[in-house]
Amino acid sequence: MVGDVAFVPIEVLLVTLLIHRLLHEERDFLVRVLENPLLLEHESFTELMQAVFHLAEELESRKDLSSLPASERSHLSLDMKRVYTRLVTQWLLYMRYLKDHYPYLFSLAMRTNPFDEDAGPEMK
Repeated sequence: MVGDVAFVPIEVLLVTLLIHRLLHEERDFLVRVLENPLLLEHESFTELMQAVFHLAEELESRKDLSSLPASERSHLSLDMKRVYTRLVTQWLLYMRYLKDHYPYLFSLAMRTNPFDEDAGPEMK
C-alpha cells in the first residue's frame, strides 16, 4: 500500500471492470425491469434492483477503479456482496418456484446451473 492507495489485485480489478461494463451496457434493460409493476410487488426483488442500481452508480462515479483507496475498495466490496447475496436469493426462490410449478423448466435450470462449473444442458 502506498499512502492511502492500495493496489488492487488484477483479478479483482478485472471482475470489477466486467461488472461495471455489464451494468452500464444493460442499464436500459434494468430500467425496463423496474418499470414492471408485477415485479416490484415482490419486496426482495425490489431490494435486489435497488442494490444493483446503487452498485452501478457507485462504479460509474469512479474515474479510475485501478487505484482506489482501501476505504473505497471496501465500500465497493460491500456493495457487490449485497448485490450477489440478493441475486443468489432470488435465483433460489425462482428455482423453488420452477420445481413446484414447472418441473421440466426446473430440470433444464438445474442442468445449466450457473453455480456448477461442470453444468451443461445434456442429461447425465
